[in-house]
Amino acid sequence: MSLVGQPAPGFTQLPSTKNATKLDEPVALRDFAGRWLVLLFYPADFSSVAPSELLAFSRCAPEFAEYGAQMLAISTDGVFCHQAFIEFVLGRLNFPLASDTTLAVSRAYGVLDEDRGVAQPALLIIDPAGTVRYEVVHDPDTGRSVQEVARVLQALATDTPCAADWRPGVPALLAAS
Repeated sequence: MSLVGQPAPGFTQLPSTKNATKLDEPVALRDFAGRWLVLLFYPADFSSVAPSELLAFSRCAPEFAEYGAQMLAISTDGVFCHQAFIEFVLGRLNFPLASDTTLAVSRAYGVLDEDRGVAQPALLIIDPAGTVRYEVVHDPDTGRSVQEVARVLQALATDTPCAADWRPGVPALLAAS
């Protein structure tokens, strides 16, 4: 069931790498109130596609910030696993990783693979009022397009209907060529 147009399910006190050294700063949905949030779910640290996606989104975090957006990535791995993943594979990220070890957040967002106990690769864009405006779930072997997410975020932020293939700088109802 899609969450688009619905209030984003709340979450509180998710352990996170917001302070990657001490791991003492949990995150909550309310931390992002009043801003756009790009919420990334991914199956597991050390999985085949996750490093490329997380690094690609991290590189584009400054661009997303220009649109008033922040990012948060969530998996069902524990925060110590996230810490090792950052230290030994990713290096510094421009957004935190959060741990959904209870599976409650992944379940609330409808992205939990119940059989495997992991989140499906999913991406949601939540607007400053806390409403889900975009949602997509991918096959675990297919990476997400950061450029497409940036385009959709910009289109949503125009608060105007945008045609297929719309790009910034093009009138909203005319498709880019």
